[in-house]
Amino acid sequence: MSGHSKWSTIKHKKAAIDAKKGVAFTKLAREITIAAREGGSGDPAMNFRLRLTMDKARAANMPADNVDRAIKKGLGTGNDGVTYEEIIYEGYGPGGAAIMLKVLTDNRNRSASEIRAAFSRGGGNLGESGSVAWIFESKAIITLEEIGEEEAEEIALAAIDAGADDFKVEGGTLEITGEPASLQPMTQIVRDLGKEAAQATVSMVPKTQQVLDTSTAGQTLRLLDRIEELDDVQQVYTNADFTEEALEKYGNE
Repeated sequence: MSGHSKWSTIKHKKAAIDAKKGVAFTKLAREITIAAREGGSGDPAMNFRLRLTMDKARAANMPADNVDRAIKKGLGTGNDGVTYEEIIYEGYGPGGAAIMLKVLTDNRNRSASEIRAAFSRGGGNLGESGSVAWIFESKAIITLEEIGEEEAEEIALAAIDAGADDFKVEGGTLEITGEPASLQPMTQIVRDLGKEAAQATVSMVPKTQQVLDTSTAGQTLRLLDRIEELDDVQQVYTNADFTEEALEKYGNE
């Protein structure tokens, strides 16, 4: 399994825990606000990005009132006057692994300060714009869980007809990838087949992997965790390749 998939798995499990704690609500609200603003509509039937984000909000049991307020804010009909902007930050982990962050913030200076401090304390370095972006490529990713190999292949082949580039099945999990523009048709195909994706998103996938030893992997995982805990950080991407031993040790800490 690729380093991207391992980190995605960690994030997916962590997101489920955070959702139970209510930690995810603030980040989801910001994502809904941006989706409504950029899509120009508060109707999920007319705004695909908003539809996917609202699906995530429902999965996290986010109150409907919170969703409604976030949509109104994005459409400019809210009353708090807060405006968010998307910023990409780039840097390196302790072992030289590339790290990219997607941030939604209403205060650029605060975000930069917090992110710089997180990198410094975690043994990493915040880089200049473009320093690691070349290592990643934008891809649509759809993940289905607890699925048999025969059924997974049927869904994957249908997704390929809808624009998917590749797929893999491992441990009862199907991961389908394609160009960003294929996300909507691939998602629709999955739903037409009566399935719900555990994940449907556009992600930054590394072209190459940075192999880390167990000690450095642990440091990197702790840094990534520290970064993800920042309120303004929405997504974290890395090309770190974690061994099973490192993941097991990290999971037991």
